[in-house]
Amino acid sequence: QVQLVESGGGLVQAGGSLRLSCAASGRTFGSYALGWFRQAPGKERDIVAAIGRNGNTYYGDSVKGRATISRDNAKNTVYLQMNSLKPEDTAVYYCAAVRSGPFNSPGYYVGVEEYDYWGQGTQVTVSS
Repeated sequence: QVQLVESGGGLVQAGGSLRLSCAASGRTFGSYALGWFRQAPGKERDIVAAIGRNGNTYYGDSVKGRATISRDNAKNTVYLQMNSLKPEDTAVYYCAAVRSGPFNSPGYYVGVEEYDYWGQGTQVTVSS
């Protein structure tokens, strides 16, 4: 079992930056692939970024060039740095985790259905 707790959301002006954190419980954090998703009102939950246990990363088209996902296995934490924020980035942001084999390639997962553990979400609001 993994418990995930997001933090770092809030209100930010367009063009600003935000760093989201997701702290995980457990002693096998390094064995998990991790992802950040977001869900705006009335819309589906979509991938923002993902990172495998091997460090490979994936970014959704809407955030490419503006987002960086990273992980610190020593701190059991995954981060999402978002720059040049736009009003359309407004959503609840969720982190997710799934146990992953050491030789999986590319190592990250982008589908909501591929993840087993979810945080409670953190609201990000970008004002224009």
